[in-house]
Amino acid sequence: MSNIAIIDSGGANIASLVFAFERLGRSAELTTDATVIRSADRVLLPGVGAAKSAMERLADAKLTDVIRSLKQPVLGICLGMQLLLDGSEEEDVECLGVVPGIAARLPSAPAYPVPNMGWCATRRTSDHALLGDIPDGSYFYYLHSYALPVSDCTLATADHAEPFSAVIGRDNFVATQFHPERSSAAGAQLLQNFLDVSL
Repeated sequence: MSNIAIIDSGGANIASLVFAFERLGRSAELTTDATVIRSADRVLLPGVGAAKSAMERLADAKLTDVIRSLKQPVLGICLGMQLLLDGSEEEDVECLGVVPGIAARLPSAPAYPVPNMGWCATRRTSDHALLGDIPDGSYFYYLHSYALPVSDCTLATADHAEPFSAVIGRDNFVATQFHPERSSAAGAQLLQNFLDVSL
């Protein structure tokens, strides 16, 4: 049984991730303790809100270098995905720099308001194990205004006026722009895959 650490980045809904793992029959610890995070078998970096304030919270907790140095599988979720990037156009903030790229504001159009909120079909561009047993085109729940454009690290895409990175991966770091803990059976399968796969 792997030891799961969820980095407490301050979002009001992060506890829902703990409950998502409970539904899978697993326990996860919500923490800012560097020792707990370093010793965990699996680490999750969730996040909601603005990138700048989230990076400030991580810096205040002295976790920025801790996260960069992790060697075990790490899953970023929503804003947590953007925090793994080089930076974000939102307030021109520097992020963790684990995955190359800059989070850009979603283009808006009459049929595509920003933020993008709701269920979007998600199409794989890779056979990565994180996406195993999830039918291509499955719907996941999104709530975001910024996203990484499609890049060499993209494992799956979704569309909002134009395609963006829905799932990314580099080395032991993977991330989803959507909320798997709010995404029904497909989201539960992705979290189970994260526990099972070797990265």
